[in-house]
Amino acid sequence: MPQGQPVAVPDDGLTTKQRRNRPLVIVHTGDGKGKSTAAFGLALRGWNQGWDIGVFQFVKSAKWRLGEQTAFEQLPPGPGTVEWHKMGSGWSWSRKTGEDASPEAQAAAAAEGWAEIKRRIAAERHDLYLLDELTYPINWGWVDVEDVVRTLADRPGHQHVVITGRRADPRLIDAADLVTEMTKVKHPMDAGQKGQRGIEW
Repeated sequence: MPQGQPVAVPDDGLTTKQRRNRPLVIVHTGDGKGKSTAAFGLALRGWNQGWDIGVFQFVKSAKWRLGEQTAFEQLPPGPGTVEWHKMGSGWSWSRKTGEDASPEAQAAAAAEGWAEIKRRIAAERHDLYLLDELTYPINWGWVDVEDVVRTLADRPGHQHVVITGRRADPRLIDAADLVTEMTKVKHPMDAGQKGQRGIEW
């Protein structure tokens, strides 16, 4: 893509502007570090464009205070908006509180979260959905990948979706418009160094 130009121009009957402004499904996968970080960078860019953003975290505990969440909460009002929901807290729209560690409860919470996202997509609630670590409940069988693919393919309006997590299902990769695989070459943890403030959180 030299100078931001596409490699090929499809014969799809769309104008350059129409093709440029199509909503995207983006997947960040692989064993390397940086999948969620890249997605949050995209969300910040969207916020600057005035987008309404919904962040849904499927694995990270409500007890973990991520630096990105704190940074987003410190942003001044406008131009965009950000809603933040964590499965570990029982999802902010539900009445459940606390964290139930049983696999059955976690599976039910993941299914509930995906059902709410589907409702929001149908209602065109957000401009960008950041589905952080959704690949894990898909791989564990808690969320049906075929339902995810179908919902994303049929979503109305102009809604971008970015999904993060290791081992993205091949069907999800096929359905995406942009896929990046983070490959680990070297990591401090390989030498016994634990995560540190400002790098991991």
